[in-house]
Amino acid sequence: MSKISVAIAGAGLSGLCLAHSLLREGIDVQIYERDQAVDSRRQGYRITVDKHGITALQQCLPSRLFDLFLATASPTDQDSYFRLTNQKLGEVFKFSFKGDPSGSDLRIPRQADRQTLRTIMLEGLHHRIHFGKQVIRAEVTSKDAFLHFSDGDSAHASLLVCAEGVHSALRKQLLPECEPEDTNYWAIYGRSLLVQKDRILVPDWLKTSGVHAIGPPGRGFFFTTMAFREAPQKAFARFGMEQSPPILDDYVMWAVLLPKEQFVEFQNNLRSEELLQLARKTTQDFHPDLQSIVESADVNYTMGVNLRVARKPVSWPISRVTFMGDAVHVMPPTGSHGGNTALCDTALLSEKLKAVSFHEASLDQAIGSYQKDMIKYSFRQVEASKVMMKRLTIKNPLMRWAMLSAVPWIRSMTNKN
Repeated sequence: MSKISVAIAGAGLSGLCLAHSLLREGIDVQIYERDQAVDSRRQGYRITVDKHGITALQQCLPSRLFDLFLATASPTDQDSYFRLTNQKLGEVFKFSFKGDPSGSDLRIPRQADRQTLRTIMLEGLHHRIHFGKQVIRAEVTSKDAFLHFSDGDSAHASLLVCAEGVHSALRKQLLPECEPEDTNYWAIYGRSLLVQKDRILVPDWLKTSGVHAIGPPGRGFFFTTMAFREAPQKAFARFGMEQSPPILDDYVMWAVLLPKEQFVEFQNNLRSEELLQLARKTTQDFHPDLQSIVESADVNYTMGVNLRVARKPVSWPISRVTFMGDAVHVMPPTGSHGGNTALCDTALLSEKLKAVSFHEASLDQAIGSYQKDMIKYSFRQVEASKVMMKRLTIKNPLMRWAMLSAVPWIRSMTNKN
């Protein structure tokens, strides 16, 4: 086997997933994370893992950790739906996903709590993760990549994989023409416990649905339930995990979509209390059930995110530095493609590097092949997310009336008959 070493910048889902996969192939891996500790900041809420993401997790993770992911993902025993509605929950259309009571059909999408999945992936990697290491630049030779950190330290490896997310300093250095575009929209994300004072927040008919309610021009509200198939505390104990689960209870993840001009005074002051007040004000004219979700939110889990979209590299030189996930193909959350595409990156890159280990390809060949293949599928998803976002933020008065008033009215009349 050829001995190569890999440095990963970023200990998010894709970075940790790649680390597990490479270690299984006998490749030396070190992970450098800018946060001071594993719980320094929120890293998002639930994600929808589709068949492509599930396949990537199965390929990359040790079987014990993959099984724990399945145990703590959402149950699949009932049919699930994505519903597009008007602000009063009048249905425009819905997509249906057939359930699987056995939970064994890995083609069935399921929800996963991002913090729980990240904690699962941290298992067995603690001695390889270096916290408080913010990569500020890299030097590249024909054989190595040298990392330079904000604290003055440095490190080197045969290959540096940048998985730092949308604010990647290394992308700015090495792919400066690929700085993401501003969509001119912000999202306020929040979390509300599903059961409060013996009352379930979500109406029964929406418990297995993801719902996007289109409000006044440019505004929208999304929510979905994160219900665990098995209580995380019980599942972690059953699998003998070293760590405790970060989330114990089922919850509702929600997001308020706002045009940038309605968010001006908050862009440089993202205090949770003020963001939650803005979310409550924004949803005052939405259905009471939607207002109730926001009113019941945990203020400490409220955050604002500027929605951005990647620019496709015109030319991407082969070097000892490559990129994956949001660092290179960030996209709007519309369509739930971002996390799954990043997981696909890990599986693809791992396969390419495995060929290097067994002398089936040179490292330069592996990197070039990875970048070529990844660009094709990832930017298809970027474009799909952009198209979906445009449809959800439609402003044409006639089209809005037809979609948000006429269609729900026709559906209600059909249901009565």
